[in-house]
Amino acid sequence: MARVFSIEDGNLNTASITVSRNKVYSDIDLTFEKKGNGDIFKKTDAAAVRQAVKNLLMTNFGEKPFEPLFGGNLNSFLFNLDTEIDELEVEENVAQAMAAFEPRAVLRHVKASILPSQNSINVKVIFQIVNVAETQELNINLARLR
Repeated sequence: MARVFSIEDGNLNTASITVSRNKVYSDIDLTFEKKGNGDIFKKTDAAAVRQAVKNLLMTNFGEKPFEPLFGGNLNSFLFNLDTEIDELEVEENVAQAMAAFEPRAVLRHVKASILPSQNSINVKVIFQIVNVAETQELNINLARLR
């Protein structure tokens, strides 16, 4: 049985060409601002991953249906500020969430600062986006209202 190929297939007896393609990360902009034509803006590459990391860390356990341990669960620390938690526990939570749920980012450094007198937590996350040599810094400030 003979196999018939078209001219566009070329010489299939030779080695194939290896092509490297960078992956483009994209997401919708969660501000939902409209363009002039009525569409919403989208975020690409570093901005999309940065938005996803922030959403991941701000999500509490149990908020995502059928995934009770999804998220960084940072808001839960706001109600235990005095003596029950320390910065290391917050940093470990961030590291675990990013390792488990954000494969597009490699965590480089996390620094948490608990300010009990101001009822707030500041978290500084430095990460690198996979396939891009760009390092991103994300500052999250959480404050409890009295």
